Amino acid sequence: MKFKNAVVVITGAASGLGRELAVLCVKGGAKTIICDYAKDVLEKTADDIDAYPVVVDVTNEEDVMHLVEAVVQKYGSLDVWMNNAGVWLPHTPVEELDMKKVHHAMEVNAFGTMYGSKAAYIQMRKQNSGVIINVISISALSGRPGSAGYCATKYAASGFTKSLVLEAQDTNIKIIGVYPDKMKTHLFDENKPEDYDTFMEPSYVAKRIIDNLIQETPFEELIIKH
Repeated sequence: MKFKNAVVVITGAASGLGRELAVLCVKGGAKTIICDYAKDVLEKTADDIDAYPVVVDVTNEEDVMHLVEAVVQKYGSLDVWMNNAGVWLPHTPVEELDMKKVHHAMEVNAFGTMYGSKAAYIQMRKQNSGVIINVISISALSGRPGSAGYCATKYAASGFTKSLVLEAQDTNIKIIGVYPDKMKTHLFDENKPEDYDTFMEPSYVAKRIIDNLIQETPFEELIIKH
């Protein structure tokens, strides 16, 4: 796709992978809108990288729908939507799961992806063009002991994405599911795994995602490992 001047929206973009994606989008000449619920951090990031910030709660469908409307009103179209917002759950045996935390993770990881995809897809159907990128996780590809709650949220996002790929087959809209392996992010600040030092850098993952996006025929499923 032509990346220069493309209108790109990235959720969960105040820090981590979302910020790195935004940096590359801005450098590539895209009109980059970054979204997050953390207003102060989001606005600082926007100032640092020259992006346009919008405070959004991805678990609120009305918030997400209004975001699409605002973007189209300001820029005239919506070319790329990246569902990047996500939360992590520490490894926990099923019998010790805090179901309130699992419920919240499902709201962000699964429903946040669904709300964003639906809102973007409605606009892109009007245009008959666009790309939706759902950043999921390698945890959506196989079960893992101690990760039942987290895997469940990612399996849900993956199942939705795979179905949307099929629905969009007869359109000019591209749906891409991204499945990164372990990655260094602020999600792990309070509970870093023992092998954290071996995790991928967000900048590396972001480059792989953007490199795939700008291909003439990008992969619909992008698995990212070292």
